[in-house]
Amino acid sequence: MKDHSVGHVVIAPDKFKGSLTAPEVAHRVAAGLGDVPVVLLPVADGGDGTVDAVAACGFTRVEAEVTGPTGQPVRASYAVKGETAVVEMAEASGLRRLPGGLEPLTATSYGTGELIAHALRGGATKIVLGLGGSACTDGGTGLARALGARFLDASGAELPLGGGALTDLATIDLSGFDAGSAEYVVASDVDNPLLGPHGAAAVYAPQKGADAGQVRLLETGLARLAAVAVHTHGLTGSVEHDGIVRAMGVAGQPGAGAAGGVGFAALAFLNASIRPGIAYLLGLLDFETHVEGARLVITGEGSLDEQSLRGKAPVGVANAAMRHGVPVIAVCGRRTVAGDDLRKAGIEAAYALTDIEPDPEICMAQAGPLLERLVASVVKEHL
Repeated sequence: MKDHSVGHVVIAPDKFKGSLTAPEVAHRVAAGLGDVPVVLLPVADGGDGTVDAVAACGFTRVEAEVTGPTGQPVRASYAVKGETAVVEMAEASGLRRLPGGLEPLTATSYGTGELIAHALRGGATKIVLGLGGSACTDGGTGLARALGARFLDASGAELPLGGGALTDLATIDLSGFDAGSAEYVVASDVDNPLLGPHGAAAVYAPQKGADAGQVRLLETGLARLAAVAVHTHGLTGSVEHDGIVRAMGVAGQPGAGAAGGVGFAALAFLNASIRPGIAYLLGLLDFETHVEGARLVITGEGSLDEQSLRGKAPVGVANAAMRHGVPVIAVCGRRTVAGDDLRKAGIEAAYALTDIEPDPEICMAQAGPLLERLVASVVKEHL
């Protein structure tokens, strides 16, 4: 039986959204532990904060000026280690890049494609794409355009950026398209197809500001994209019978609807594979090596809830730790799941900032100091 009274503590949290980045959470937890030996390994599941997490674990942050979701220039980052680059959709094309409000029909993924191109020029041979937090529903056409693809209407004119223009798509010209010879991996736990009631427009466009009419327009545009891809790119995208579009082939694959259809573009144009987000990124961060010999793993995220139990970062960390027989506890801003459910997921106990400060606004504003206090008050019983 493993002796958990010796060894280090692995601190592997996701971000507390709106309060602390994953690296900030890790440092606050370490401060609360005092003199206990620790390994800081902030994590992410492919969503926003992924670049922050890997940059804190040995990857080098690279900045570039690219096109934001509204077409205005933004400074965005990706992370590199060796010949592997981690590109996060939210960095260039995320909701946080919309200072003037949501733009459901015109927001573009072009800047994410520019980050990929920048990484390729820097010598990357593997591109890991994190697709969370996107502002657009353009089917990844912006990303593909940044790599040389052209999306044309019936007159041969290039379409405006954004998903709203895709209803006029007639031809996809890939003669200038260049994604290099890199391997592309999408790190995502989103399993939505491109089209239909569980697709990119129906499920996610309302979160990006689309009303019912705009959702229908975006759905029609994405269906047009998939259908045209069949004719001009040899893809099995979709077919139409009696006015009903039925997702098939690439468009119907789980994950094609991720990030407003950027998953579709990654599959169709980059020949990407889609891998479970947290499991893949833990491998990238060499979690299995760091957890060997540990006495405890501390994970967490801002809200520990039912969604967390469906494969988000804390449960992914717990599953990996379980394989090594290392116990796991979680810290969070708020907790809405019961102890039995957590234990089934491999988490022995969870502690929330709201356990020591009932006012959620104070928890958000003072998350760092409160987290240190919380960890200091509860961790002794687990060491």
